[in-house]
Amino acid sequence: MLWSDGRLVEGGTLPFAMADRGLLLGDGVFDTALGVQGRVAFEGAHVDRLTAAAAALGFSAERERIVEAMRALAGTAPLAAIRTTLTRGPGPRGLAPPPEPAPFLFGSAAPARAVLFFAPLRLALTSMARNDTSPTARLKTLGYLDAVLAARDAQAQGFDEALFLNTRGRVACAGTGNLFAILEGTLVTPPLEEGVLPGIVRGELLARIAPSLGIAVEERPLLPSDLEAAEALFVTNSLRLLAPVAALGARAYDTAGHSAVQRLCAALRAAVAAECAVGLDALDP
Repeated sequence: MLWSDGRLVEGGTLPFAMADRGLLLGDGVFDTALGVQGRVAFEGAHVDRLTAAAAALGFSAERERIVEAMRALAGTAPLAAIRTTLTRGPGPRGLAPPPEPAPFLFGSAAPARAVLFFAPLRLALTSMARNDTSPTARLKTLGYLDAVLAARDAQAQGFDEALFLNTRGRVACAGTGNLFAILEGTLVTPPLEEGVLPGIVRGELLARIAPSLGIAVEERPLLPSDLEAAEALFVTNSLRLLAPVAALGARAYDTAGHSAVQRLCAALRAAVAAECAVGLDALDP
């Protein structure tokens, strides 16, 4: 299901300007959210991030229009994977942005897979570096080829997802989510300056969920050796929620059996259900 210009559209195609900079140059941003029974989990945070990303690139986003799109798409399935995309719009040939952008907003939704919620992942370290020197490393832009290629390579090796280091050899993120480690009882994740996206679930865990459980949190740089010493690792994103890492390369982890991770999973599940005003069974596979 697609959304464009204030209406839902059946099928998989929309009219698209061939001069759109999102299509030609990757000049745009997007957001992925979970819809549950017609509600968008952590809606305000998703809208805030998308509008802030557009502002950082120098064009405007209509907040009310984004909300309209997300809510319309959330109602298309009991569990919906919602993608909202905003480009700078069409422009003349060349790299310089048009002086008066005409942003183009569209969205899509597909049934989300509840079986992915809290399901374990096996990670492979990729040789590609996350460019922490680029401001776009902290924005969810349309340029995702590094993640696409790293995921392809990881899957060819029998893993589920790729893990990126940054240009300084420190831990950045997984291809589609934020990485957390539990080190000596503290929940640790790299700060945004390491080339990390401000994930929505990441923010919820750091600001609310972990502190409410009495779990200490810290944002600090991590080295690969820190991950070797970790009690547990997990990846967060809006469609997997919290994915325990079962292995990083040859190193195995019993993340799913770690008591703190089990508590975080239960609390996150409850937070999503409360956000969407549904019972916990709405998130069952």
